[in-house]
Amino acid sequence: MLTKRIIPCLDIKDGRTVKGTNFVNLRDAGDPVELGALYAQQGADELVFLDITATVEKRKTLSDLVNRIAHHINIPFTVGGGISSVEDVSVLLQNGADKISVNTSAFKRPRLVNELSKEFGSQCVVLAIDTKKEEDGEWYVYLNGGRTKTDAKCFEWAKQAVDLGAGEILLTSMNHDGTKQGFALDITRTLSTKLPVPVIASGGGGTMEHFVDVFEKAEADAALAASIFHFKEITIPDLKQYLSKQNIVVRN
Repeated sequence: MLTKRIIPCLDIKDGRTVKGTNFVNLRDAGDPVELGALYAQQGADELVFLDITATVEKRKTLSDLVNRIAHHINIPFTVGGGISSVEDVSVLLQNGADKISVNTSAFKRPRLVNELSKEFGSQCVVLAIDTKKEEDGEWYVYLNGGRTKTDAKCFEWAKQAVDLGAGEILLTSMNHDGTKQGFALDITRTLSTKLPVPVIASGGGGTMEHFVDVFEKAEADAALAASIFHFKEITIPDLKQYLSKQNIVVRN
């Protein structure tokens, strides 16, 4: 049985870690280098770094900050924000990233997914999807850090991207983000059970039971969280110990 992964996320704005609710009301959560080092020591399986304003500000990801974090961790490191070319990815990999995450740029030019997977391998390409359930009951894709709604349905875009070479999906429910009310089990389960690649659930983790639910009911391969770790509401060692007791296989 494959082990389930616990992944802290560093949302970066102006060189600091921030966290909001439903993608707004950001507050400072600390120094990203210190947090990354702490999570690696605590047994996080991977670390995700998202430069959340790079696309909106039309600039590249902060490669020097990526490099500093990479020097303090010994776990797989995924970096996203402002990536739109093979050259962008080369710079980040040279600065210590193991995988990259693409979102808006891939949606606007789906061929990018294919170009990146051909150049670096599909295992390097994580497709991030920010999705929101609307009044019609459908989950729609949002771009530009959740600012721009599209008419695309979440599952259809995910499937297209996997067909183009995405090796993993990072699925964030905007409805659940920062609420600590639990993950979006329905859409996570849809992607986890119908796609041939791992799905990382993101948005809503608030209790240890929520992680059990997303692994057991939604069949997610990994669960990503931010504020509960940043503000020390739950520690990674405690969470892993709890999951083990619930017969969920995690790395110690």
